[in-house]
Amino acid sequence: MTREHYDFTRLSDDDLYWFNEGTHRTLATKLGAHFLPDVGTSFAVWAPNARSVSVMGDFNFWNPTNQPLSPRASSGIWEGVVPESKLGDVYKYVITAANGTPLEKADPFALCSETPPRTGSVVWDLHYEWRDQEWMSQRGRHISLDAPVSVYEMHLGSWRRDPADPGRLLGYREIAAPLIEHITRCGFTHVEFLPLMEHPFYGSWGYQTTGFFAPTRRYGDPQDLMALVDELHQAGIGVIMDWVPSHFPADAFALASFDGTHLFEHEDLRLGFHPDWKSLIFNYGRHEVRSFLASSAEHWLSAYHVDGIRVDAVASMLYRDYSRRPGEWLPNAFGGRENLEAIEFLRQLNVGIYEDHPDVQVIAEESTAFPGISRPVHLGGIGFGMKWDMGWMHDTLDYLARDPLYRRHHHGELTFRSVYAFSENFMLPLSHDEVVYGKGSLLTKMPGDEWQRFANLRLLFGYQFAQPGKKLIFMGGEFAQAREWEHDSSLEWSSLENANNAGIQRWVGDLNRLYREVPALHELDCDPRGFTWTQPNEADASILSFLRFAHDGSPVLVVCNFTPVPRNNCLAGVPVGGYWKELLNSDALDYGGSGVGNLGGAEAHSVPTHGMPRTLTLTVPPLGCLFLAPQ
Repeated sequence: MTREHYDFTRLSDDDLYWFNEGTHRTLATKLGAHFLPDVGTSFAVWAPNARSVSVMGDFNFWNPTNQPLSPRASSGIWEGVVPESKLGDVYKYVITAANGTPLEKADPFALCSETPPRTGSVVWDLHYEWRDQEWMSQRGRHISLDAPVSVYEMHLGSWRRDPADPGRLLGYREIAAPLIEHITRCGFTHVEFLPLMEHPFYGSWGYQTTGFFAPTRRYGDPQDLMALVDELHQAGIGVIMDWVPSHFPADAFALASFDGTHLFEHEDLRLGFHPDWKSLIFNYGRHEVRSFLASSAEHWLSAYHVDGIRVDAVASMLYRDYSRRPGEWLPNAFGGRENLEAIEFLRQLNVGIYEDHPDVQVIAEESTAFPGISRPVHLGGIGFGMKWDMGWMHDTLDYLARDPLYRRHHHGELTFRSVYAFSENFMLPLSHDEVVYGKGSLLTKMPGDEWQRFANLRLLFGYQFAQPGKKLIFMGGEFAQAREWEHDSSLEWSSLENANNAGIQRWVGDLNRLYREVPALHELDCDPRGFTWTQPNEADASILSFLRFAHDGSPVLVVCNFTPVPRNNCLAGVPVGGYWKELLNSDALDYGGSGVGNLGGAEAHSVPTHGMPRTLTLTVPPLGCLFLAPQ
C-alpha cells in the first residue's frame, strides 16, 4: 500500500508566474487551506481587486477582522498562517471589496466543505492509504480506444437508499459493496458518477458546482470517497467522474463576484450568463481562471485516482450563441460565433491532462457537429479522447419509439450513423438526460404491449453493443425500470422480482461479457476497418445486418429484426465458410423472449451474398438481435 496526499509547498515565484500565465495545473497544493503540524494552517486565496482579505472561523470565534491576510506581490493572491487553526475547523474568507463592502466567501480551493445547506469550508488533509496499486499500474489498458469500455452511469444519491430509512442517503463507504456486486453481476467495466463535487442545490444532480476541489459531504468526507474509488479499483472497476467547467451557480457565498468584481465570470451578461441554467459562464480568456479549472481537473485525477473525466456541456462552451437569440450574444474578434477563448482552454486542458496522465481518458459531452472534438491538438483538434455520440442516441431512440409498422419509412435513422461513425472516437450513451423531465424511462419509450416493450428494449441494448463505439447505460435501464428517474428516491429494485425485468438484467450482463470477451466487438470500435454493412437496405423488412472485425480479422455477424414478425430464410453474407455459432440471441427464453432462433447456429453456404463469398440462411426472431461467429 502507499500513503499518498497532496504535499503542501509554499507559493514560489515560479508558481505565481505560472498561475498568472494560465498554465498552472496543481494549485490545489498551493492555494486554499493547508494544515501544517506545529505551525497552524496556511491560507491563500486569489482576490486581486480586494481592499483587504481576512479569514474567520472556528479558530477565532468567527471574528471577521483579527486574522488578516497579506497580498503576495502583484499576483492578486492574499496569504497568511493562522497558528490557532487545526484540522476540521470551519472557515470562510472575509473579502472587503474596493467599494468597502464586506463579502463572506467560501474557499474556491477548499479540499472539504460543510454538509449542505451549510456553506463553510473545512480545513482538511488528503492523507489516505491506497491499496489499488495493481489497478493503477495497468489502468490505461482498460480504457484505451481498443479496450472494451462499458460504462454504468449513476447518481450516487438515488441509486440505492437506506432500506430502513428511505430518506437517508447511503455514504461513499456504505455503497461500495452493493455497488461492486451489482456492477460485477452486470459486467460493466467502469462506473461514471454524476458530479460528486460540492453543490448547494441537490436537485441540480451536482451540475451546479461550487466546490471544484471538494467532494460533496452529503455522502461522507474526502477519505470516504477515496475508499469508494479504492474498492472499485481493487474489484477491477474503473471510475469516471462528471466535471463541469462550463458554468457555475450565482450563489453569493461562492465564486460569483468573488472579490466584488466579476473575477471568475464575465461582466457582460451576453458573454457570462447561461440562459438555460440561469448560471454564470467562466471567463476562459482570463489566465488565472484557466489555471483554476485545469487544477481542478488535475486534482480529481491525482488525489482521487479517477480514471477518466467526462466534461459536461462542451457545446455550450464552444459557441457564444449557444441557446441565445440574435442580440443576446457577442461575436468573437473575427465576427464569428465560436468561443475562441474556450476552445483554446479546452485544447490546453487536454494537452496538460494527457501529458500528466497518459493512461486516462477525457470524454466530451458535445451535441453538435463541431469538427475534431476527439482529434489531437497538434492535428487541429480539440484533444479529447472520446466524444458522446448524441446523434446516434437521438436517432435510435426516435426510431425505436415508432410503431414497427412504420419503421420501414425511417430506416435511414439507423443507417445514417455509418456516414460519420469514425469521424470521432465515439461513446454511445443512453444517459440520464433521456429519462428525466417527462421523457419517461427507456422501457416506456418502447411501443406495443408489455412483451413488445421488453423485446424492443432488449433489441435496443443489443444494437447498442453491436455498433462501433464504447457503451454507456444510465442506472435503472439495465433492469428496465418503468418509472422515470427521480433523484429524490431509490431505483425500483423490487422490479427485479418480475421475470421480464430480471431477463433484461441477464441480457445486459451477457452483452457486457460478450463485448469484453470477443475482440471483434471492441478492438476496432474507433476504426473503420472494424465495421462493414452486409444488409443495410432491407427497409421493407426492417432488417439490418453487419459485420464487426478484430485486429486479426476475426468476424462477428450481427442481425437485427426491428419488427415483431419472425423472419425465416433470412440471407446474410459472411466472409468465411463453416459453422457459425449463435453467440447471443435476445429472444432466448432466459431473457424473457419467445425462444425463436437457429438451434445454436448455422452452416455457411458457398454462395456469394451481399458482397461476401459465403451465405448464412437464418431465422431472425421477432424484435430480435443475433450475434454469430465462425467456429
